[in-house]
Amino acid sequence: MFRQQRNYALLPELRNFSYCDHLEPLIILAVNTGMRKGEILGLEWIHVDIEKEFLTVISGNSKSGRGRHIPLNKAAKAALVNWKNDTDSNGYVFKGIDDKPLKDIKKAWGNLLQLANISDFRFYDFRHHFASKLVMAGVDLNTVRELMGHNDLKMTLRYAHLAPEHKAAAVNLIG
Repeated sequence: MFRQQRNYALLPELRNFSYCDHLEPLIILAVNTGMRKGEILGLEWIHVDIEKEFLTVISGNSKSGRGRHIPLNKAAKAALVNWKNDTDSNGYVFKGIDDKPLKDIKKAWGNLLQLANISDFRFYDFRHHFASKLVMAGVDLNTVRELMGHNDLKMTLRYAHLAPEHKAAAVNLIG
Protein backbone atom coordinates (compact mmCIF):
# COMPACT_ATOMS: atom_id res chain seq x y z
CA MET A 1 0.00 0.00 0.00
CA PHE A 2 2.80 2.43 0.96
CA ARG A 3 4.71 1.94 -2.30
CA GLN A 4 1.57 2.01 -4.42
CA GLN A 5 0.38 5.32 -2.93
CA ARG A 6 3.73 6.93 -3.76
CA ASN A 7 3.98 5.40 -7.24
CA TYR A 8 7.06 3.40 -6.27
CA ALA A 9 7.80 0.18 -8.08
CA LEU A 10 5.96 -2.64 -6.33
CA LEU A 11 7.99 -5.39 -4.73
CA PRO A 12 7.27 -9.02 -5.55
CA GLU A 13 5.03 -10.79 -3.07
CA LEU A 14 6.86 -13.06 -0.69
CA ARG A 15 5.89 -16.68 -0.46
CA ASN A 16 4.77 -18.04 2.85
CA PHE A 17 7.98 -19.80 3.89
CA SER A 18 8.15 -22.26 6.77
CA TYR A 19 11.73 -21.32 7.64
CA CYS A 20 13.76 -18.12 7.30
CA ASP A 21 16.99 -20.07 6.71
CA HIS A 22 18.53 -23.54 6.72
CA LEU A 23 19.43 -23.69 10.40
CA GLU A 24 16.07 -24.63 11.94
CA PRO A 25 15.27 -27.59 9.64
CA LEU A 26 18.88 -28.74 9.94
CA ILE A 27 18.67 -28.76 13.74
CA ILE A 28 15.27 -30.47 13.75
CA LEU A 29 16.73 -33.17 11.51
CA ALA A 30 19.77 -33.60 13.77
CA VAL A 31 17.70 -33.88 16.96
CA ASN A 32 15.29 -36.40 15.45
CA THR A 33 17.63 -38.61 13.42
CA GLY A 34 20.95 -38.57 15.27
CA MET A 35 22.74 -37.89 12.00
CA ARG A 36 26.19 -36.34 12.02
CA LYS A 37 26.49 -32.80 10.66
CA GLY A 38 28.41 -34.05 7.61
CA GLU A 39 25.75 -36.67 6.91
CA ILE A 40 23.04 -34.02 6.99
CA LEU A 41 24.97 -31.56 4.83
CA GLY A 42 25.70 -34.32 2.29
CA LEU A 43 22.09 -35.54 2.18
CA GLU A 44 20.43 -35.47 -1.24
CA TRP A 45 16.70 -35.40 -1.94
CA ILE A 46 16.97 -38.67 -3.88
CA HIS A 47 17.87 -40.32 -0.55
CA VAL A 48 14.81 -38.95 1.25
CA ASP A 49 11.58 -40.92 0.93
CA ILE A 50 8.89 -38.72 2.47
CA GLU A 51 6.09 -41.12 1.53
CA LYS A 52 7.71 -44.16 3.18
CA GLU A 53 9.06 -41.96 6.00
CA PHE A 54 12.75 -42.78 5.94
CA LEU A 55 16.00 -41.44 4.60
CA THR A 56 19.20 -43.16 3.57
CA VAL A 57 22.67 -42.19 4.68
CA ILE A 58 24.83 -43.46 1.85
CA SER A 59 28.13 -45.12 2.64
CA GLY A 60 30.13 -42.26 1.10
CA ASN A 61 28.62 -39.80 3.61
CA SER A 62 28.92 -42.05 6.64
CA LYS A 63 31.86 -41.94 9.05
CA SER A 64 31.69 -45.73 9.40
CA GLY A 65 31.76 -46.18 5.62
CA ARG A 66 28.47 -48.10 5.79
CA GLY A 67 25.12 -46.79 4.69
CA ARG A 68 22.02 -46.98 6.83
CA HIS A 69 18.32 -46.24 6.69
CA ILE A 70 16.85 -43.91 9.30
CA PRO A 71 13.11 -43.77 9.91
CA LEU A 72 11.59 -40.29 10.05
CA ASN A 73 9.45 -39.38 13.04
CA LYS A 74 6.72 -36.75 12.67
CA ALA A 75 9.00 -33.81 13.48
CA ALA A 76 11.75 -34.85 11.06
CA LYS A 77 9.25 -35.59 8.31
CA ALA A 78 7.48 -32.24 8.78
CA ALA A 79 10.79 -30.37 8.72
CA LEU A 80 11.80 -32.07 5.46
CA VAL A 81 8.39 -31.54 3.85
CA ASN A 82 8.37 -27.85 4.79
CA TRP A 83 11.99 -27.36 3.73
CA LYS A 84 11.30 -29.08 0.41
CA ASN A 85 8.36 -26.72 -0.17
CA ASP A 86 10.56 -23.71 0.67
CA THR A 87 13.48 -24.69 -1.56
CA ASP A 88 14.41 -26.34 -4.81
CA SER A 89 13.76 -30.03 -4.27
CA ASN A 90 16.54 -31.22 -6.57
CA GLY A 91 20.05 -32.17 -5.60
CA TYR A 92 21.26 -31.57 -2.06
CA VAL A 93 18.80 -30.94 0.74
CA PHE A 94 20.95 -28.11 2.10
CA LYS A 95 22.56 -26.34 -0.83
CA GLY A 96 25.44 -23.96 -0.79
CA ILE A 97 26.96 -22.09 -3.71
CA ASP A 98 26.44 -23.44 -7.25
CA ASP A 99 24.04 -26.18 -6.09
CA LYS A 100 26.85 -27.90 -4.18
CA PRO A 101 26.24 -29.11 -0.63
CA LEU A 102 26.46 -26.56 2.12
CA LYS A 103 29.98 -26.95 3.51
CA ASP A 104 29.57 -25.74 7.05
CA ILE A 105 27.31 -23.74 9.33
CA LYS A 106 29.94 -22.20 11.65
CA LYS A 107 28.79 -18.60 11.29
CA ALA A 108 25.05 -19.29 11.61
CA TRP A 109 25.67 -21.78 14.43
CA GLY A 110 27.92 -19.36 16.30
CA ASN A 111 25.41 -16.52 15.91
CA LEU A 112 22.58 -18.73 17.17
CA LEU A 113 24.52 -19.78 20.28
CA GLN A 114 25.51 -16.18 20.96
CA LEU A 115 21.94 -14.88 20.60
CA ALA A 116 20.65 -17.65 22.86
CA ASN A 117 23.46 -17.02 25.35
CA ILE A 118 24.53 -20.68 25.16
CA SER A 119 28.11 -21.76 25.69
CA ASP A 120 29.90 -25.10 25.50
CA PHE A 121 27.36 -26.64 23.14
CA ARG A 122 28.43 -28.35 19.93
CA PHE A 123 26.31 -29.45 17.01
CA TYR A 124 27.44 -32.99 17.82
CA ASP A 125 25.56 -32.72 21.13
CA PHE A 126 22.31 -33.20 19.19
CA ARG A 127 23.57 -36.66 18.25
CA HIS A 128 24.27 -37.47 21.88
CA HIS A 129 20.81 -36.16 22.81
CA PHE A 130 19.18 -38.42 20.21
CA ALA A 131 20.94 -41.54 21.52
CA SER A 132 20.26 -40.60 25.14
CA LYS A 133 16.54 -40.12 24.49
CA LEU A 134 16.35 -43.50 22.75
CA VAL A 135 18.03 -45.31 25.64
CA MET A 136 15.91 -43.54 28.26
CA ALA A 137 12.80 -44.53 26.27
CA GLY A 138 13.82 -48.18 26.60
CA VAL A 139 15.12 -48.81 23.07
CA ASP A 140 17.53 -51.73 23.04
CA LEU A 141 21.19 -50.85 22.55
CA ASN A 142 21.57 -52.76 19.29
CA THR A 143 18.80 -50.71 17.70
CA VAL A 144 20.43 -47.52 19.03
CA ARG A 145 23.72 -48.74 17.53
CA GLU A 146 22.10 -49.28 14.13
CA LEU A 147 20.36 -45.89 14.12
CA MET A 148 23.57 -44.13 15.16
CA GLY A 149 25.63 -45.97 12.55
CA HIS A 150 28.14 -47.30 15.08
CA ASN A 151 30.27 -50.18 13.82
CA ASP A 152 30.22 -52.03 17.12
CA LEU A 153 28.36 -51.93 20.40
CA LYS A 154 31.29 -50.45 22.35
CA MET A 155 30.51 -46.93 21.11
CA THR A 156 26.83 -47.33 21.94
CA LEU A 157 27.52 -48.67 25.44
CA ARG A 158 28.40 -45.11 26.50
CA TYR A 159 24.65 -44.55 26.76
CA ALA A 160 23.82 -47.73 28.72
CA HIS A 161 24.07 -46.01 32.11
CA LEU A 162 21.09 -43.82 31.22
CA ALA A 163 18.59 -46.65 31.76
CA PRO A 164 19.51 -48.42 35.04
CA GLU A 165 15.86 -49.30 35.71
CA HIS A 166 16.04 -51.79 32.84
CA LYS A 167 18.31 -54.01 34.94
CA ALA A 168 15.67 -54.24 37.65
CA ALA A 169 12.97 -54.89 35.05
CA ALA A 170 15.11 -57.64 33.50
CA VAL A 171 15.63 -59.40 36.85
CA ASN A 172 11.92 -59.12 37.63
CA LEU A 173 11.09 -60.95 34.40
CA ILE A 174 12.35 -64.21 35.87
CA GLY A 175 11.17 -63.83 39.46
